[in-house]
This record gives sequence, structure tokens and C-alpha cells, in this order.
Amino acid sequence: MNLCIHGHFYQPPREDPISNYIPAERGCEPFCNWNEKISAECYEQNAEAGNFAKISFNVGPTLFSWMQAYRPDVARQIVEQEIGNFEKFGVGNGMAQSYNHTILPLANYQDKVTQVRWGIDEFVFRFGHQPAGMWLPEAAVDMETLCVLSDHGLKFVILAPWQVQALEAKPGPYYIQLPGGRPPFVVFPYRQDLSTMVSFIPQATENGDYFLSTVRNSLSNQRDDLNIVASDGELYGHHQKFRNHFLTYVLNRSGQETGIDWTYPGLWLLENEVGSEAILHEPSSWSCFHGVDRWSKECACTPGADWKEPFMEVMRAIASWLDQIYFEQLSKIVPDPWELRHRYIQVVNGQLSIQELIAQSANKVITDSELNKINLLMKAQYERQRMFTSCGWFFEEFHRIEPQNNIAYAANAVWLTQKATGETIDPAIIRKMTDVRSKKTGLRADTIFTQTLVRAENET
Repeated sequence: MNLCIHGHFYQPPREDPISNYIPAERGCEPFCNWNEKISAECYEQNAEAGNFAKISFNVGPTLFSWMQAYRPDVARQIVEQEIGNFEKFGVGNGMAQSYNHTILPLANYQDKVTQVRWGIDEFVFRFGHQPAGMWLPEAAVDMETLCVLSDHGLKFVILAPWQVQALEAKPGPYYIQLPGGRPPFVVFPYRQDLSTMVSFIPQATENGDYFLSTVRNSLSNQRDDLNIVASDGELYGHHQKFRNHFLTYVLNRSGQETGIDWTYPGLWLLENEVGSEAILHEPSSWSCFHGVDRWSKECACTPGADWKEPFMEVMRAIASWLDQIYFEQLSKIVPDPWELRHRYIQVVNGQLSIQELIAQSANKVITDSELNKINLLMKAQYERQRMFTSCGWFFEEFHRIEPQNNIAYAANAVWLTQKATGETIDPAIIRKMTDVRSKKTGLRADTIFTQTLVRAENET
């Protein structure tokens, strides 16, 4: 029987928007921040054990950027293990991830394209080959998202089983018909029973032999299907202590001994055909049973979080102002300002300088003053993407670091745009932030926004 464990390795951006460094964080002692702690407990342990060669996985691009800077040895091991599979089979076991962990069904079309383009380009930059599939943040999906993935050469995603409805009584994977003459898109539903067991029942992964026996009993009648266990990668050593050893143990027991063949989606697709069709439930996600309401309004997943709806509204209003000025300014210089934004990740990755990118894109000779304006506006658009990181809406309480970071990124985007153009954001937009507040502490979004603006003015 075919079995695959997928690990979603991701941490939200923790960098201060002004300094771009992660400040010291409480609760992660003796480490300075949570990235360092989780790296030591999870990423490093699994990389040294060779586990990244034997699972399906994605590493969030913003996490990988931090890892490359602060733990290049771990990043190198992960890359080398994935490339080994690509060189052996012609398809790797790593999946790309849309860049900023934005809930894509809530994003407009241009943001979807930017997130997917940046995610693909970052993957190619790290691993040296095109990804076959993409992990969607929170597995959140709609038809437009699948169309964007297909338009950019991606073949498959992993979703929760309740996100698709099979047209016949057959297990997945399934293909989804896309509009506009696009080829069918492949969806791998993960096994809910096994994924729940691994993620939420610690006793189930205390003994590797017991786990494998349970898997065999559950999958005894499914020989050719791909059975995926989807899990947060940080579970293996961080969220659950010693589970990195569990993962190493079960991955190294296979074949005749257990009746289990470890594989991954890209390899399975090379060796098998998808013969069953399904309909997509949209919008949907793996961690909200109300579609994607959790990230735009109060729902039963986070009762009492009535700050979420005005928070999303004001962030969208800021984004609209930023985009309007960006497009007005850049359309005078380049034929397609959105294509320029899609390509800006090459500057972020250090593959091109901003001068080189503009030289390739502009339809006129650029002055130093114009280049400085473009540079500021592009940095603002990078912050503009960070401000919709999904973690800012995930929890019930507003007085957390994740929403505060999103607001700080928004403030920095506004500051950079004002500095570049002299334009000032409508004060009425900022006044809407007074409706976004913590019931427990009284902290308001406009306070965080204003404080970040003052810091930006004083420190830059």
C-alpha cells in the first residue's frame, strides 16, 4: 500500500518591519526567538536524520529565507535531500508554497498571481528545478486559485477530504475540471483519520510499530491509492517532543516488512493515472469548517472575534490605496506594473538588482530620482503582501504578535509610499482602525499603526 507523510513547515514572519530583524521573544529561552528554538528542535533534527528525503514537504518561503541566513547548514541539507529525489526520479518530493501565507480565496486576482509567482520563483531559486505542486496556506482554495496554479505550470495540490466531492464512489486522488480550456487539475485529499491521529492524538505516535500496524489495518483494502497523512511539520520534534525520532523510525521501515511503500504525490503521478473526477467545494480550507470565514470575520472557530471583519476591511482599504498609487506611478515607466511586481521576488532573492530589473522592464531611460521612487514603491509592495499573512486573523484574541505584525507591515508600506510620492493616505481609512481593538486589554490597531509610522520617520 502507498503511504505518504506530508509536512507543512512554516512560521509566520517575525521580522520588525523597520529593522527587518526578529526582536528577542519571550517563551523561547534559551533561544532568542521562536525560529531559533523550532529550528533546533525540529528542522535541524529532521534534516540530520534524512527525513526530508522521505516525506512530501513544503517549507514556507519566508521561513526558508530566515533559515538560509541563520541556519544555512540546515537549509543546505533540506535542499540536497530533495534534489536527490529529483535527480533519481525526475520529480522531487518538495512542494512550493504561495509566498506570504495569504488566504488565497480572499485575495484579488493580481495578489493570487503574485503569491504564486513568488512562491514558484523562490522554490526554483532554492531547489534549482520547477515544482510540480503547491501547498496552499491553510489548504484554502477556490476555482480562481486553481486556475492561477494551472496557468503557471503546477499540476496538483493536497486538500482536506471535505474540500472536494467525488462524482463516483472511488477514493482519490481526483481531477478537477477547470474553465477556459485548461487541463484537468489534480487534487490529493489527505486521509482524515490518519492525519487526525498523527496531529491531535499524541499517544498514536508514541510507538512506531503500533502506528504502522494501525495504518496497515486502516488501509488493508487500498493497494494502489496514495494515502496521505497531512500534518504541520513542526509537530515532529517541536509541538510533540521526540516525534522526530518517531518519524525517522517509521520512514525507515517499509516494503515486505510492513507492507507499506513510501512515496509522494509527484512520483505517484509519474507511475499512475488519475481516473476519478471530483467537484471542488469553494471557498474552503482545512482549518475552518465555515469556508474561509475564520480569516475575514467572526465565526464559530473563534467565537467573540468580532474585530476580524473591520480588521480585514481596513487592511483592504489600505491595500487599495497602495495599489492605486503604485499603478499610477509605475504605469508611466513600465508597460505592466503588475508584471514588475510579480518579478520583484528576483530582487528580494538577490538574483537581480533593482536597477537590472527596471532596465529589463522599463520603456524609457530611468533617472536616478525615478529609480529611487521605484525602489521605495517596490519595497512598499513587498510589505503590502506581508500585511495579509493569514496568522493575523487565525486566533480569537487581537492582542497578539501576529495581528500587530500585519499592522506594522501595513504602516511601513504606507510610509514607504508616502516617502516615494508625497501622497498622504486618507485619514478616514486610519480612523477605521479604531474599531479594531482587544476586548481584554483595549489595544487598538490605530495605536500600533501610528507608533510604527513614527518609528519609520525617526529611524529612516
